[in-house]
Amino acid sequence: MDNDEVNQLLVRIGREDQAAFRQLYKAFSRKVYAYVLNMLNDHARAEEVLADAFYEVWRFPQRFRGDSQFSTWVIGIARRKALMVYRSRRPDEVHGDLDDIAETEASDTPDGYAELAEKQRRDGVQHCMGKLSDEHRECLHLVFYEGMSLADVAEVQNCPEGTVKTRLFHARQKIKNCLQALLRSEGGSPDARGALAG
Repeated sequence: MDNDEVNQLLVRIGREDQAAFRQLYKAFSRKVYAYVLNMLNDHARAEEVLADAFYEVWRFPQRFRGDSQFSTWVIGIARRKALMVYRSRRPDEVHGDLDDIAETEASDTPDGYAELAEKQRRDGVQHCMGKLSDEHRECLHLVFYEGMSLADVAEVQNCPEGTVKTRLFHARQKIKNCLQALLRSEGGSPDARGALAG
């Protein structure tokens, strides 16, 4: 959905048109939720932040000026709200690892083994992503999982585009090194070039 379509919906939302709001929410909520979940690693809190971010869109649709893509703008709102949630966590609070959320058991079929192998790859990447700093993890997520441009990431992270490039470079190196170490520890090939290539 381009900014012209978004602006038409926002005008209608300004008139409290719930159908327009549902359409906008349907178009962007999954992307925002994935981003927030990556930040907080907590499904319930990610849903709360998502609701808060879109409630702000409902209350103040005129705040979107169209200087960037709507997804960049709404992710910026979600980011601020997620950071407030993150900072309010108690230091002793225990957070479950994504590996504990869902277990995939392989069956005796080739599809089952392929599914298990794919889960192990995802788990390895997720494990290594968890070892990155917040800024590096966020940068990597926005570029590779959300498909944002470096300029959009710079806007979301409130930093120069050159800083985004540097963060991206270092994040990819750290992920590559981490995956290679994981593969060596599991007796696999140390070649991790396929992960986050590009």
